Amino acid sequence: MAVTLGEFVQWFEELIPPAFQESYDNSGLQVGDPSAPVSSVLLTVDVTPGVMEEAAAAGCNLVVSHHPLIFKPLRHLINGNDVQRSVAAAIRNDIAVYSAHTSLDNSAGGVSHILAEKIGLEDIRVLVPLEGRLSKIVTFVPQEHAQVVRDALFAAGAGVTGNYDRCSFNVTGEGTFRAGEGAEPFAGEVGTDHAEPEVRIEVVVPSYLVRICVSALLEAHPYEEVAYDIIALQNGFNGAGAIGRLPLPLPGEELLERLKQLTGIPAIRYSGDLQRSLSTVALCGGSGSEYIGAAAHAGADAFLTADIKYHAFAEAPRSMLVADIGHYESEKFSPELLHNLIQKKFPNFALRFSETKTNPINFYQ
Repeated sequence: MAVTLGEFVQWFEELIPPAFQESYDNSGLQVGDPSAPVSSVLLTVDVTPGVMEEAAAAGCNLVVSHHPLIFKPLRHLINGNDVQRSVAAAIRNDIAVYSAHTSLDNSAGGVSHILAEKIGLEDIRVLVPLEGRLSKIVTFVPQEHAQVVRDALFAAGAGVTGNYDRCSFNVTGEGTFRAGEGAEPFAGEVGTDHAEPEVRIEVVVPSYLVRICVSALLEAHPYEEVAYDIIALQNGFNGAGAIGRLPLPLPGEELLERLKQLTGIPAIRYSGDLQRSLSTVALCGGSGSEYIGAAAHAGADAFLTADIKYHAFAEAPRSMLVADIGHYESEKFSPELLHNLIQKKFPNFALRFSETKTNPINFYQ
């Protein structure tokens, strides 16, 4: 059965929600007709005219990238810069483009997580959790309907905590009400005080799913007027960067040498003592120098990221190794991450890794 671009996007965004992206970002569908079928995907970090030529030659009808094709407003479409030429090529060859940028960075198991795995870190966790992205839904249900309502909330996406799902808190009590004229009460009589044994159900839900979960709640609840609360939470939820520990401590010089071999970067800028033994390593794929302080606060012996400015190096704690491992290099495993996600859902898709060089930075040695 053919899969449309719209169906692919719907599945992907349930897994990697655009709501996780930063305010400055433009993750999501960049070019394409949602009704068009997709079956062959080219995976890349960046979208360039060369990548679009490669996709057309390979017969791919979808390019999935990490960096957005359209990041700044596209005011006209002419044979101008690389972005304009890439968009024109996508339209001309009926190739859709979808980009998962900071939405992928901030999702569970995202870009920083796969880099941490490649380095060999253990006990990996998020370095800087997102805040204000969770809500709690509280409702009150007749006891015999509690499971039906819980199931509806779970099916809508509520009640997921880490590796656990269908999580809820329940306590029994008594609800009271009196139905007025024109009401059609589920229990009790119009004009008469009524007490009903009820269950208070509490579930945590990502804030972007609150509307969907409330709709499911209202659909499943037997009451004519449903009482529910939505409570904003400050609990951390997914987020940027990663931190973990090395299986065995090693000197900074050896860690940087491993990173050169892993990423292919020929030189690494750093500050700190290369002879110091390292156990806990924090990192952030892409431009993450703003998290140097968070890494130090978390007890990291080293922090790895890209695009570090002179003063960021100068102001970093002297006791922590800080290394710039390259923007492209720190995110080069994002196509592999995307491949694993897509293949699991669509095993019949033809998935290809782009062979086009897109890193604009070269090293003179």
